[in-house]
Amino acid sequence: MPLLPRTPSISRRSLLRGLGGGAALGALAGCGVPAAYVAPGDRAAADRSATERRLTWANWPLYIDTDDEHPSRRPTLEAFEDRTGISVDYIEEINDNDEFFGKISPSLMNHQPTDRDLIVISDWMCGRFVRLGWVQEMDRSRQPNVTKYLDPLLRSPAFDPGREYTVPWQSGITGIAYNRRRLGREIRHVSDLWAADLKGRVTLLSGMDEAFALLMQGDGVDITDWRTDDFHTMCDLVEKQVGKGQIRRFTGNDYIKDLSSGDVLACQAYSGDVIQLQADDPDIEFVVPEEGAELWAESLMIPNLARHKGNAERLIDYYYRPEVAAELAAWVNYVCPVPAARDVLASSDDPDTAALAEDPLIFPDDRMRERLRIARDIGAGERAEFAKRWNGIVGV
Repeated sequence: MPLLPRTPSISRRSLLRGLGGGAALGALAGCGVPAAYVAPGDRAAADRSATERRLTWANWPLYIDTDDEHPSRRPTLEAFEDRTGISVDYIEEINDNDEFFGKISPSLMNHQPTDRDLIVISDWMCGRFVRLGWVQEMDRSRQPNVTKYLDPLLRSPAFDPGREYTVPWQSGITGIAYNRRRLGREIRHVSDLWAADLKGRVTLLSGMDEAFALLMQGDGVDITDWRTDDFHTMCDLVEKQVGKGQIRRFTGNDYIKDLSSGDVLACQAYSGDVIQLQADDPDIEFVVPEEGAELWAESLMIPNLARHKGNAERLIDYYYRPEVAAELAAWVNYVCPVPAARDVLASSDDPDTAALAEDPLIFPDDRMRERLRIARDIGAGERAEFAKRWNGIVGV
């Protein structure tokens, strides 16, 4: 396997601004508009996969491998097309979870096709789609690679036990990044962010769904089964640190600039971003705190009334072939949901490619895996209350 260039990482876990689409749905229900939920029997359209060898796939920008000399070409996707004869209309249209929700929700709540056979969104938003009945259950008999190779840590999130409706595309960790040389010491705990020598040099993520789990873990909360009181206790702590001037600001993905410049010494961060930062500054380290960190994913789903469900299921399974997952992982540098891809990379004749197999931010080692948890997502009935509290702290 040749060495694949690393692309600039971008944030794919959007900021929660206001109450988003969930609040809009709540308002509709309160006004007597029929519920948006779609029953299982009303989700499928006639599958044209056997006669129409194509599908439409909506994804985020820079989230698939491309050819270095011809950036418009996508080697793994082209290989799928050559292998199967299925043509893929690949659309990089997702830039924000809530924005995309607003874009396709009118069709889904009105039982109309979205003209997309496959979409990729963050798991916390996937939970909303699953609860609303807006995505179809997948046929695992068509997906032997998913069944065999999906990482056990990702197999059964609270919002989709057994992954019946979703399959992780890429995964990642929300932890702590810091500049060890500038700080002059290690960070090992979430509580280390509140140390006196970091006053005014810390940033937290502004998105509620992105930020809350790690902060709860710092208080010893089991994020797979957290409670309302746990959320408000976490908010009390953050408010206290804001009042003391400990937190410089709340950020989106622009924490990268602050950490690189030295304006910030420690911050909440995503593992995929830190891999990119380390290429330019080896003093930047990523920490899974002793109390644990959140493992998250952005997942593939087949929306209701998709016309090429069988083709979509086949494409998903193709990306779970270890050799394909390895090629993708070498490009995007997120946590690979196919642990077997590690051996493929390790066997490469290229030393830089082989070294990726030993990167714990792509293939977490056993000790790191023991501290990773998938957070229970924020339910529809909780979101308005929690968003109001969090946004008041962040200043949204």
